[in-house]
Amino acid sequence: MNLEKILAISGKPGLYALKVQTRTGFVAESLVDGKKVTVSLKSNVSLLSEISIYTYEGEKPLAEVMKLIADKEDKGPAISHKEDNATLLAYFKEVLPNYDEDRVYPSDIKKILNWYNMLQGKGLVTDLAPAAAESAEETPVLEEEKKAAEKKVAEKKPAAKKTAKAEEE
Repeated sequence: MNLEKILAISGKPGLYALKVQTRTGFVAESLVDGKKVTVSLKSNVSLLSEISIYTYEGEKPLAEVMKLIADKEDKGPAISHKEDNATLLAYFKEVLPNYDEDRVYPSDIKKILNWYNMLQGKGLVTDLAPAAAESAEETPVLEEEKKAAEKKVAEKKPAAKKTAKAEEE
């Protein structure tokens, strides 16, 4: 599993795995206790794959930051998110030295470490991969399918024109 199907739902603790999409929202399963919840479209939901961390050079996807934490901890648990702010800031500075200290708050670091430890506890850290690498693997297949579809459309157009000319004669 990657971060594509992992959700953070505002007002609900923990992380959730997206299971099924419905007409009025979707069903998600808690990674903490395994309970399924129905979430409406009105809820404030964030896909972890869409979250980025501010750095001085731009934004870094959360998947890459979590991979850096996993590399630092040798895929083991990180420090607790309940540590004091100075400890959290020093730890995060080791993981991501160029993060923007003005725009990344201690509360953000607490969330990231809490999420990482949840995913690590479920054994999902080894499966973390940046979405860009996966989409790069899928791109050639999509390009081939797109070209094949364009070819079919191009083949059908001349045939349609020939029948229209035949009807005129």
